[in-house]
Amino acid sequence: MTHQGQPHTGSTDRRALSRATLFTLVLVGLGLLSGCATSKDELMPTSGMSMQELWKEGSRQSAGGRAGNQAVLEARGALRRPIGDGEATAEQTRYTRDAANEIYSQFSRLPNPDLVMFIYPHLAGGESVPVPGYSTIFPLHTKPQYAMPGEGARPVGRTR
Repeated sequence: MTHQGQPHTGSTDRRALSRATLFTLVLVGLGLLSGCATSKDELMPTSGMSMQELWKEGSRQSAGGRAGNQAVLEARGALRRPIGDGEATAEQTRYTRDAANEIYSQFSRLPNPDLVMFIYPHLAGGESVPVPGYSTIFPLHTKPQYAMPGEGARPVGRTR
């Protein structure tokens, strides 16, 4: 019995795919090589004005010549300040942030008043030792309480 094979469509598809891949790779390679064929002198010619000449020419046109250049120098002089300028230093200290200012302004403590308590005379211990009356002071809160930002002001007076 002879076995007639069915046509293999998979192998012809692979051949066509490999030919298309090869053709695409050749085209991409040629494109990349043609980019290297251009010299830098063709793209960016070196003849002409230098950067310094271009800068000076632009400055002359925008400043209007000597009078414009003098105006620029005067404006720079007006803006320039000496290093030890006391007025500027005094102005900056008003706006300078320091740790205490930041803490007090953002996390202000709520008032924690001291309470005075009188302890009456009493008998203490297993042997009933007499204790005379006395006064003691303690804070209302055991820990400092802080206000939410913008909620309270800095406390006035004694706080703990």
